[in-house]
Amino acid sequence: MEVIDVVAAVVEREGRYLITRRLEGTHLAGLWEFPGGKIHPTERPEDALQRELREELAVEASVGRLLDTVTWIYPEKTVRIHFFECDVLGEPHPQESQEMRWVEAAALSSYAFPAADLTLVQRLSGAR
Repeated sequence: MEVIDVVAAVVEREGRYLITRRLEGTHLAGLWEFPGGKIHPTERPEDALQRELREELAVEASVGRLLDTVTWIYPEKTVRIHFFECDVLGEPHPQESQEMRWVEAAALSSYAFPAADLTLVQRLSGAR
């Protein structure tokens, strides 16, 4: 099975993390996630993340260090997610009618995330 490479932005401001909800009609619809998307074949992961944040949230981003890479096998596809620390300039505005929230670290684990995100969510929220 082909592996799909994606990037995700872990944006933190004043102890709160930026999360968005996957749209109806998409893979894992209704679950919360760190914003991002697919890496195009000719893109570096950092460039893909900047592009995705411009497209999805209308913000410019400064991509920091790689926090984690997770490969997850779903029944219909395998994804490899590269989670990067990011800073965004300005206030994000969802461009695809997706829900967006700033969530305190301790509350992250109370949101429904895809299985591939759970280890990072637990680490960020301080859950054991």
